[in-house]
Amino acid sequence: MNRRLLALRLTGLGWYVAACIIAGVLGGVALDKWLGLTPLFTFLGLMFGITAAFYGLFKMIQPLLRLDQSGETDDKSSSNGGNP
Repeated sequence: MNRRLLALRLTGLGWYVAACIIAGVLGGVALDKWLGLTPLFTFLGLMFGITAAFYGLFKMIQPLLRLDQSGETDDKSSSNGGNP
């Protein structure tokens, strides 16, 4: 896999994790203000955001792990005919 593509994919993973957690917290804060329950939904939103973030992260990283396990080499070794 191209190193730039890999770097962009990893950057996207970081943004995905941050967005899930922030969305969970903001949704919890909004529910708390609406219902008048101060820490309950903020905490539940945080837990939901963290759970969704790591589940999605795991699902997005699985194809990268499969490439590594299948024995696919990087660009340097394939450019010299696959010889070490």
